[in-house]
Amino acid sequence: MKIITATELARNLRQVFDRLLIDQEEIVVERNHQPVARILPGPGKQTALEAMADLYRTLSQDAATNWEEESRQAIETGTVEKEIRDPWAS
Repeated sequence: MKIITATELARNLRQVFDRLLIDQEEIVVERNHQPVARILPGPGKQTALEAMADLYRTLSQDAATNWEEESRQAIETGTVEKEIRDPWAS
């Protein structure tokens, strides 16, 4: 955990964010020698393969087989594109 002053943060915001990104360490901001904020690094990035790596532990064998077959069929028939919707569309 690194401690910086509010003045340091204001003067060096970009460098503080760069350091946060590289070090992946919490930063505490102090004002008048009192902690006023904590800045935490964002979540790490994952590939789709990493995100789904333990899916086999979650699904039963039957469910996994069905899911794989249905996924392949949806891709082959173009159903995937038809069912994808814009979550921000009203």
